[in-house]
Amino acid sequence: MTQAVTQMNQDRPADDAQPMLHWEEDGQTHHARWRSEANMPPPRRVVIADDRTDADTAYRLACEGTALLWRGDYHNARQLLQAMARRTERKPRRAQRQAKSAAPPASPAQAFHLHRQAQAQRARTLAMLLLPFDADHTVPLRRAPDVREACAEAYGAADQPYVASMRELLGLIGAHEWRKKGVPVPALGERIHPWYGVFSPVRGEYVDLIAQAPLPRAMTARSLAFDIGTGTGVIAAMLARRGVKRVVATDQDPRALGCAGENIARLGLAGQVEIVRADLFPEGQAPLIVCNPPWVPARANAPIEHAIYDPDSRMLRGFLSGLAGHLDEGGEGWLILSDLAEHLQLRTREALMEWIDGAGLAVLGRIDIKPRHSRASDAEDPLHAARAAETTSLWRLGRKG
Repeated sequence: MTQAVTQMNQDRPADDAQPMLHWEEDGQTHHARWRSEANMPPPRRVVIADDRTDADTAYRLACEGTALLWRGDYHNARQLLQAMARRTERKPRRAQRQAKSAAPPASPAQAFHLHRQAQAQRARTLAMLLLPFDADHTVPLRRAPDVREACAEAYGAADQPYVASMRELLGLIGAHEWRKKGVPVPALGERIHPWYGVFSPVRGEYVDLIAQAPLPRAMTARSLAFDIGTGTGVIAAMLARRGVKRVVATDQDPRALGCAGENIARLGLAGQVEIVRADLFPEGQAPLIVCNPPWVPARANAPIEHAIYDPDSRMLRGFLSGLAGHLDEGGEGWLILSDLAEHLQLRTREALMEWIDGAGLAVLGRIDIKPRHSRASDAEDPLHAARAAETTSLWRLGRKG
């Protein structure tokens, strides 16, 4: 069942950093705090939906920008979301005819941008199925699971009821399970426990590179390394396990700092690894500085994507431009970088080499590894050609001269 659509103004009270969602229900105007980790604005149009709402109606409303606030059974809402997701994969006949007659993408870059647009549209559509939450993160619906711990990990303490998308909640639940059981990292011989919003080391090839690369000779005089943009802390942990006596790991995201600190403590490495909040480099110099920046110069559609997408390669260029000034004499900077952006024609190898040279750096060597993730062999992936050609490299960089 759906009630009449009501146009509502978005409202951000002066005394509250969170926007508010408004809707009409049972002849009265209601409002609640709106939560979105993806920073999506609250929907302007909201209808009430329950177990009688069919998937075709829900999908049509969502495509039109109308959100559905669920009042039925929780598991029925999950099934409805799955049905809506299936509909996002099906193109109407008219769209199919247009796709057949349209020219293929002119370049890998165009194919990438079209793929990202489709991903963003799908995310917006599926985010239109909303759930109510009580002030303690309880979902007041029939057969709803206990999601209080998962929500508290992402949202923090709640002091009033709110509304969020079911798709986001499912992401929170999945992240909570990964945080509990951890992700195995073979090169480390341990599990890393990622927090919600912190990129998980599921692609372990870059950790393999850290495990294989010879440590700089300059470390015999001073066993110190900087890990720039530590995330879960997996690189800092790998360096410590390799015998580096002191590792300073930096990040500017509070979640990453908390996640890294928890993982380092869990691994018994707190005596070797110091977690510092900093934009790129900490103070001082080191004989080894490691950075695994986002590898695709494009805009992120969600906070967790900031580990992959970085407009204009800002972090990459920031690391390169500041590296020489933070290296000890004879020290090395290890840049771990996928060349996927080059295969997508979003960045050239020539540009990378110019940035390295312009920063007063020289390439001392390079170690390559092929990715092992499933997309690299998925011929149905829209970006298959680029993914199949992808190589991840550890660039050993030093000061010129």
